[in-house]
Amino acid sequence: MSAINIPSSEETQPKILSYVADIPNLCSLAGLACTVTAIYCCILGIFHGAMIGMVWAVAFDWADGLIARRMKGRTGTDSAFGGQLDVMIDIVSYGVAPAVLLLSYGKFEPVFLFGAFIMLATAALRLSYFSIFGLSGGVKYTGLAIDNNNLILVFVFLFEGLFNQSVFSIALYVICLSLAALNVSQIKTPKLSGNPVNVYLLAFYTVGLTAFYSWKLF
Repeated sequence: MSAINIPSSEETQPKILSYVADIPNLCSLAGLACTVTAIYCCILGIFHGAMIGMVWAVAFDWADGLIARRMKGRTGTDSAFGGQLDVMIDIVSYGVAPAVLLLSYGKFEPVFLFGAFIMLATAALRLSYFSIFGLSGGVKYTGLAIDNNNLILVFVFLFEGLFNQSVFSIALYVICLSLAALNVSQIKTPKLSGNPVNVYLLAFYTVGLTAFYSWKLF
């Protein structure tokens, strides 16, 4: 990973942990905690719990950007650090977590390794591309933004009980590969997190799915 060169002498460089006090970074780390919980639940086969963690990871991801844009007094270094932290967490939340979900639901059969690798590889490619080129025309993503992976997968799992495990595992495999293809496609998609209406919709979506999956758990 290449470093972003920010001129600063070693004596004046801030401590790494000083950035934990930044509220947007705390939101990012809260999202990471949700993702770790989701991965843990996937490994144990508690998929309803995993869905709760995955949708809250997106909610915290959107929240950190909204808070950062409204905070005053943040320096360029603060913004650069937050951006790098977001990318590191995104690869876990939207690459590793869906890959582990696919592997776990497929009972870790070797055939699911290919799908897991593709999801993780395309997530890494998608994030690297965005880090260099940003938004197309300043307003749209090139390819499906990878936070949509979680939003779509937690919706798909609403129908998991309608199928037997073998059939749904195949459907999940196809959906995951389709998402991976869209992530690295040349389609243009809007930046959903920048619209206040979409933020309210995500809040409703998150609370609604949390209630549903909590009911299924308990």
